[in-house]
Amino acid sequence: MSNYILSCCSTADGDQEFFESRDIHYACFHFFLDGVEYEDDLGKSMPFDKFYQAMADGAMTKTSQLNVEEFTEYFTPFLEEGKDILHLSLSSGISGVVNAARIAADDLSEKYPDRKIYIVDSLAASAGFGLLMDKLADLRDAGKSIDEVRVYAEDNKKKLNHWFFTTDLQYLVRGGRVSKAAGFFGTALSICPLLNVDYEGKLIAREKIRTKKKVIEACEKKMEELAENRLDYSGKVFISNAYCYDDARALADLIESRFHKLAEPVHIFSIGTVIGSHTGPGTVALFFWGDERYN
Repeated sequence: MSNYILSCCSTADGDQEFFESRDIHYACFHFFLDGVEYEDDLGKSMPFDKFYQAMADGAMTKTSQLNVEEFTEYFTPFLEEGKDILHLSLSSGISGVVNAARIAADDLSEKYPDRKIYIVDSLAASAGFGLLMDKLADLRDAGKSIDEVRVYAEDNKKKLNHWFFTTDLQYLVRGGRVSKAAGFFGTALSICPLLNVDYEGKLIAREKIRTKKKVIEACEKKMEELAENRLDYSGKVFISNAYCYDDARALADLIESRFHKLAEPVHIFSIGTVIGSHTGPGTVALFFWGDERYN
């Protein structure tokens, strides 16, 4: 039993089985659906199918990150148990939540001077964030100290590759990532933008690809170009999806047909209610270890 806990935000988008089996704790963001507040609690308060159907039917969503007081309340029981804390936050390129976590950690360090409280900006999101946490859990289980795991996270987090596509542009238009005109013509032309998370942890549109079939193929090609050891990649692959499992499964099948040394079959998760509030239904995201992000 280690003397520290691994923690992250609910926006790592694993499911309950993932977090429990890997002994990873998580702090819940909040979201609003047509003005009603819910916890981003892995689909318990609001099942994902119900959430995304509501979005498709026109419901308005808004998200809320954890504040200092919530982090203080969340961290305190672990410290009271005599545990140190390594907490990774959602990417600072997407949210300012890391700042609230750091303020809470600084305040608590004065009250618990014998405890270590480390806050790391993951520069990651969704199941890519989850894949990073999965690796840190492996290191913890192998007997690495909290300091060793922290250093690994800081040194390797940019090697976590994120590639996204969406089949519905209206949510990118709403979030300001695509102009209304581009969204209109893109929808008319069946354009599915290919996006990734850059070295600053920001979501960036990279290519405009016509048809879903071609953008699925483009995602797999990105993995061939960038994955560690290329087609001999032997790590794990996570995919998350927003109410479009068949598209995620098609990408997973393509990857499994091309990469024959994978550590395990591709894991498919749901995009949670906070990330999904911004991407909307019809989004698929691919995550793997590979070349470091430099742009």
